[in-house]
Amino acid sequence: MSIPREYGPILDAVRGLTWPARRRVSGVHTGSHLSRLRGRAPELSEYRLYRQGDDPRQLDWKLLARSDRAFTRLSDDRAVHPTWFLVDASASMAFPSASQAKWWMARALATALASIAQRAGDPVGAIIVASGGTAHVRARTRADVLVELVSALGSVVPAGAADAAPSLVLVPERARLVILSDLLGDEGALRHAAAARTSAGGDVHVLHIVSREELEPPASIALAVDPEDPTVERPFDAAARAAYVARFAEWRETTARAWRLAGATYRQVQAEDDPGLVARAVATGAREGR
Repeated sequence: MSIPREYGPILDAVRGLTWPARRRVSGVHTGSHLSRLRGRAPELSEYRLYRQGDDPRQLDWKLLARSDRAFTRLSDDRAVHPTWFLVDASASMAFPSASQAKWWMARALATALASIAQRAGDPVGAIIVASGGTAHVRARTRADVLVELVSALGSVVPAGAADAAPSLVLVPERARLVILSDLLGDEGALRHAAAARTSAGGDVHVLHIVSREELEPPASIALAVDPEDPTVERPFDAAARAAYVARFAEWRETTARAWRLAGATYRQVQAEDDPGLVARAVATGAREGR
């Protein structure tokens, strides 16, 4: 099995990128991220006076000869940073129904960012939360983890309502967690669980996916239907449309602020944007264009 050709341009867009951890990483396996541990990595960080028990190989003999004092060279070790994706596959992620743009963006971003992490030697895993159950991609560093991730995402059809917060128990506390969702489900519970992770030193990224039709509903829509409960219908005339647009904008602003206060890196993503460019912006920490 191989990765479908439709992902080719997206993977090309992120080729050669790195995605540094926002915080120092706890870990003993050698990788590409700054570690909480100090050791003998090639990059010199600082000196300190020699202490009994220090490795004599780290003594700076030239400095000892000049100053008659023994100094140990310290450097920042590098560690791997497990990266996990929590992907929302509830019914609202299939909106708009004609293009399923939100679901495609979630799949494309997960694949692109996973490829960056995997190339750095970081274990990559995923949890796909759907109404029919949770799909689980075990965290691994092997190249075929990307194939497994793409296959798992491709086998899921967004449907129903699904709570994402309970699935976080499957993700190691200090892993980098990437949430791909429209946040229309258990957003409060998910944010509360994520805040506990950031306070413990975890790294949380929230990619809030919205579609153009959600931001600016077409005037042709006369009836609004809840995608997760089709029995809920509301008239959608001009007045209702204007009120919705105002409430949705206020909710997005409040939600963004709440996630940032929880210690997460929050980014709103429009589903119709180029996923390769979005993934580059996430990895490089570029500011949002809107």
